[in-house]
Amino acid sequence: MKYSHLSVAVPMLAEHGNLPRLMDALCGQTILDFTVYCCVNNREGWSDDGDDGHRSCYLDNQTSLDYLQSFQRLHPELQLVILDHSSIGKGWQGKQHGVGWARKVMFDAIANDSGDNEVIVSLDADTDFSSTYLESVLKTFNNHPEHSAICLPYYHPLIGNDTDDRAMLRYEIYMRHYLINLLESGNPYAFTALGSAMAFPLWAYKRVGGITPLQGGEDFYLMQKFAKTGRLHLSCNETVKPQGRPSSRVPFGTGPAIAKGIDAMDDTYPIYPAEGFKAIADTYALFPRLYDEDVETPMSDFLRQQLKTSDLWEPMRKNFKTRELFVHACSERVDGLRILQYLKAFPLRRAEEELQHFCNSHSISISDNFSFRESSIVEINSVRDAFIELECSLRKRVTS
Repeated sequence: MKYSHLSVAVPMLAEHGNLPRLMDALCGQTILDFTVYCCVNNREGWSDDGDDGHRSCYLDNQTSLDYLQSFQRLHPELQLVILDHSSIGKGWQGKQHGVGWARKVMFDAIANDSGDNEVIVSLDADTDFSSTYLESVLKTFNNHPEHSAICLPYYHPLIGNDTDDRAMLRYEIYMRHYLINLLESGNPYAFTALGSAMAFPLWAYKRVGGITPLQGGEDFYLMQKFAKTGRLHLSCNETVKPQGRPSSRVPFGTGPAIAKGIDAMDDTYPIYPAEGFKAIADTYALFPRLYDEDVETPMSDFLRQQLKTSDLWEPMRKNFKTRELFVHACSERVDGLRILQYLKAFPLRRAEEELQHFCNSHSISISDNFSFRESSIVEINSVRDAFIELECSLRKRVTS
């Protein structure tokens, strides 16, 4: 299949301050055959809500709509589709609201407007990207047309605020530590899902039944669907740069992590122990053997409790008559969510202690008294950058 056109989907809630830079970046792309879908959204009733924050978001959204409509008139060369779910009578109602719903509305609109050879690029308004970004995504899919999605490399720039930068670096190191460990074991759920750093062909989106419009984590569950039904691409000659800013718009992710601050990180975003990742890898290695016989895996007790059954594998042997199908079914059962749940239940060490162990085993320089709370931003950032270098090399290795 040959891909020649892209649709860029950008949800917007109080993003007026980011729009000039975003639109400049889109107009400066090295290819022009793409359409931009902007969904400006908020709950119905925020126009006269007693909550000052809600009304402020509504007013910002109205300014965004005016800006986009003016831009559309002045720049007809950019194919721009404005989806107004902000104005009075058009806002979200009931359970249908939030960034997950905004992404669904845009992705489904693209599906209605386009053919299966369309590529959907998911962005956020606060994200920086190069002039070759869309061209690189298109080339990647044309070089690997069988792949279901791309999870692009990302980087949160420092903003110069010690408190926020410290929390952002702590969160990003947590994410990269998690991904690196899964990449090293060849796990099929080795991906980082960011709504601002993913792209996929329309045919793959339709095949998985679309996105589930959750209040948070919708990007993770969409990528997990792609991982179960196809192959993810993890390497591209581009890096997206979302803003690392505090936010309470979603229940978890970069924004809420920064808003909670460094003191809340150890409980919410622990540095998981190496033994936990080894147990997951050992469990996956036993899947082929489980086709022939019942054996205990490191995750068996956990799975029996989670799945509320004492017979984990025999029903699957009856349903999947070849070893290959059985192993695939096992990996679908022990998916990315189960992996995360298992790690959360694993005995933890202090974050800095676990980080020391990881860095020493991977020849990453780190001081003996390293502390997320006390070390300088320069030192913490150097650890983050070393993680990025290792992660990118692993992304390229598993993609090649």
